Amino acid sequence: MTRLPGSADAVVVGGGTIGAWCAWFLRRAGLERVVLVEAGTLGKGASSRAAGMVRAQGGTEAAVRLGLWTRDFYRGQRDELVIDSGFVEQGYCMPCFTATEVEAAHERIAMQQRLGLEVRWLEPAEFDELNPSVAPGLTLGSSYAPGDGWIDPPRNVLAYTTALVTSGVEVHENVAFTGLGTAGGAVTTVHTSAGDVQTGLVVLTGGPQLAEVGRRVGARFPAGGTRHQVVVTEPHPDLAPERVPMVFDVLAGIYWRPEEGGLLWGMSNPDEPVGEAREFDQDYFARMRARVAELVPVTGKLGVRRSWAATIDFTPDHLPILGPVLGADGPVAGTVVAAAGGHGMMWGPAVSRAAADLLLTGRTDVVDVTDLGLDRFDADGRSRLAPDPIALPFPERT
Repeated sequence: MTRLPGSADAVVVGGGTIGAWCAWFLRRAGLERVVLVEAGTLGKGASSRAAGMVRAQGGTEAAVRLGLWTRDFYRGQRDELVIDSGFVEQGYCMPCFTATEVEAAHERIAMQQRLGLEVRWLEPAEFDELNPSVAPGLTLGSSYAPGDGWIDPPRNVLAYTTALVTSGVEVHENVAFTGLGTAGGAVTTVHTSAGDVQTGLVVLTGGPQLAEVGRRVGARFPAGGTRHQVVVTEPHPDLAPERVPMVFDVLAGIYWRPEEGGLLWGMSNPDEPVGEAREFDQDYFARMRARVAELVPVTGKLGVRRSWAATIDFTPDHLPILGPVLGADGPVAGTVVAAAGGHGMMWGPAVSRAAADLLLTGRTDVVDVTDLGLDRFDADGRSRLAPDPIALPFPERT
């Protein structure tokens, strides 16, 4: 463990996708000494165990803008970093199975198109033609965005680690954040297990551990963690990438994409208790496997090559948190809390850039953050915002 500096221009807490990219954005903006502290090691948490889905087909304006910004960031990474996060532009379908879903999809597409997203409606026959691996005649149609895709999560960790090192961000791993010092309603100090750092600018991240970060500053951050499971099937010619656009069955809470000649698919159980969980739930997998086999019949006779579970973060409304710490006397100047609400790969760079902008200037052009701060939650953690309807079925309470 290297020695922490006594002072810094800014300190970022957390070395996952949000914290790492945010530290890089702060350094690139001209701050001379940016310090990142991580309780474990870079990317050890959800960042390296994700499925890497990247889509701009959000259900709210904020979600669409964050998705578009992030997608463009991944596309242009190599120009700035030499290395990239491995973005693959595959195209993403969101099929509808009920008339209610169809109506909502058409309203959503109109909103997305107004914001500049290339997205269109597929009639049932068009969906079947684009998805020859899917059993025909099951859907009432689908939305489709050809520019959506995925990244390689381990490569993303490598990319942001490279960005941090080459830009001169001071990374301190195995250093736990323990609290903040304030004076006159503004932050003055970051307390850690390795000593204090004097600073007037702090970004707090934490993914599934964000609520604990909040407790350490005497505030409530309504964010939680829950189990998310991913499997990769054996390869099969029917699952060749050109036959498998990405698909999200929103009602069932299952998504899939091609991977290593097979099908990668992920799922979350909304009925599980909130908390850390990395054990694989075989019973829930069996239930969801039956649904996937119904939709993609070839998977019913394929074995599983890999499977894993990870704790993924969420917010009650499935939207990001971007705003200052709220202390007993109001907002704490010089602080920003940043969370992607379970969409780390999908929104991470955009949330990170917005957090850096807010810290430095108090505003950002990435997304309208007026309603995305901690003040949208009541004392019980309920949000005044309608939840983003295009999200995995995470618990509604933290």
